[in-house]
Amino acid sequence: MSIAFVREKEGGEAFEDLPDRPVSPHPNFVTLEGLAQIEAEVARLEKETSALDHEAKAETARVSRDLRYWIARKTSAQLVEHVAGETVHFGSTVAVVREDEDGKETKQTFRIVGEDEADPAKGTISYVAPLARAITGKSVGDVVDVNGHDVEVAAINP
Repeated sequence: MSIAFVREKEGGEAFEDLPDRPVSPHPNFVTLEGLAQIEAEVARLEKETSALDHEAKAETARVSRDLRYWIARKTSAQLVEHVAGETVHFGSTVAVVREDEDGKETKQTFRIVGEDEADPAKGTISYVAPLARAITGKSVGDVVDVNGHDVEVAAINP
């Protein structure tokens, strides 16, 4: 049977070259907490690498790929110190008010952080997200258009 129909490469070298995880073209701005998360992930993967059964090629390839990604992110990380201010910026915790199609207002609060530490379910969004880009540099009371909807900056917490 031709090797074209099996998952393993010639010689049984399956999964050795997983494609690298894509790295964002944006600057890798991080908060102090984000940098700590990256460093913890690198340490966890390094520990996992040393404990791997190197016969488990698929798992070894996955861990190696992830470790390359996080080392690249650690190397490119640019720590941005949070400075309180009157305008929205990286590291700000912001409350915004949106109005839905029915005219009902919804208030959301989130912190603007780096791409790798963003988790909307936990109240953080990436600084490159459309909402974060639209309100960066704005003050309390400013209204911006985000995807055809008005969003008002209701509060900026240091």
